[in-house]
Amino acid sequence: MNNKIQTVYACSQCGAQSLKWSGRCLECGAWASLQTQTIDHKDNLQKISSVEPAKIIDLTKIEQQNLTRIKTNINEIDRVFGGGIVPGSLILLSGEPGIGKSTIVAQVANAISNENCQIIYASGEESAAQIKARLERLKYNINNIKFVSETNVEKILSAVIKVKPTLVIIDSIQTVYSNDIPSETGSINQIRSCAVKFLEIAKEHNISIILIGHITKDGQVAGPKSLEHIVDTVIYLESETTHNYRILRATKNRFGSINELGIFEMTGLGFKEIKNPSAVFIETNKQKITGSVISCFIEGTRLFLVEIQALVTKTIFGYPQRKVSGFDLGRLQVLCAVLTKRAKIYGTNNTSERKANINLTNQDVILNVVGGLKISDPSLDLAVCLAIISSLLNQCIDRRTIVFGEVGLGGEIRNVVKLEQRIAEAEKLGFTQVITNDCDIKTKKIKLIKINNLNEIVSGICRECDSRQPIMII
Repeated sequence: MNNKIQTVYACSQCGAQSLKWSGRCLECGAWASLQTQTIDHKDNLQKISSVEPAKIIDLTKIEQQNLTRIKTNINEIDRVFGGGIVPGSLILLSGEPGIGKSTIVAQVANAISNENCQIIYASGEESAAQIKARLERLKYNINNIKFVSETNVEKILSAVIKVKPTLVIIDSIQTVYSNDIPSETGSINQIRSCAVKFLEIAKEHNISIILIGHITKDGQVAGPKSLEHIVDTVIYLESETTHNYRILRATKNRFGSINELGIFEMTGLGFKEIKNPSAVFIETNKQKITGSVISCFIEGTRLFLVEIQALVTKTIFGYPQRKVSGFDLGRLQVLCAVLTKRAKIYGTNNTSERKANINLTNQDVILNVVGGLKISDPSLDLAVCLAIISSLLNQCIDRRTIVFGEVGLGGEIRNVVKLEQRIAEAEKLGFTQVITNDCDIKTKKIKLIKINNLNEIVSGICRECDSRQPIMII
């Protein structure tokens, strides 16, 4: 380590350090916030050598303890948290302003409040009368919910230590401040300092704390992004674009999986669980539409049925366009290239049979995942290819058919994970046939159409075409 005295410039707003002075902080963007600081590395070494060493713990001598979670008895919430709220955990709930963060934490507080569970609700944005009016409007039990109208973190923590509740709700982390930090309320320094203080109290007294944080659409303003490495669990509340639904998703969870999500409907009495989310993302219209295929994807342990729609039209000018909604654009371009290279159309020309490659180089392809979901499951590849072929050939796919399979670069259909569970879900929802890869699974209630490559599914569609109208070879 260098023992020389070093001069650095530190930002008074966010604490970022720089070797050169600048009129604006490169981290937080504050103007005229860089101040000179002198660092003597030799003094730091002397201070470290004089500090009493930390206690070393032998993990083999620690007795195993059962992790008892706090159940909300709301299945969608408990699933996202990994089975319930872990005592002593620090949770960050983020979302856009007005999406329903205060409503869902009030619903959690109502669900776990009883004679043995005390709740403290600290808010710097609403008064006690406003909180009470909102809870009564939602018809929640307020007997065991105590309110603290304070923004000073030291005062809030003093009240928490005195009462020792089961759960503490901070609404929001941007409104609280610490006397130890000179910067203004809501700055990155203040948010980090307050979060660390809440973390210490949560671990020391085994109290669960939920911090509410506001973010913008890009998720980079207002501070919560800088807290993700401090907290134990990060939960995002997202809005579904086409319906009045909310999606609760975990992006970090030290005590459970991050692949789970919960689906809710916003009502006048709070959030209502969606028991059958597959029905939400499947269009109920019975009308036959070309380019529409139903598939199944997995989020965590849950199965969701979703409708894939594709529209293939002749390119009018310039390069062919590829537009997607809810699907990866790069993956769509790969699948279009595989279809162009590997798949062949079988058609008739007068009395002779002809075949030629599918040509998407002069076709615009527009893909949409119905319901506003964003999906990255590779098991949707075959459904996407079938939807494109269906739109290109103007042939409808039976609404009682479900499709899933991963497509390789050679046009081969690969296996997907949890195939048996997907087929069982399709049987439960009344589908009559499944198109998937060649597998060893046998079923009685549903027909399995097993294919090895894209040519088999294209030839199957071609055989269903009206023989009196020859397929156009592109």
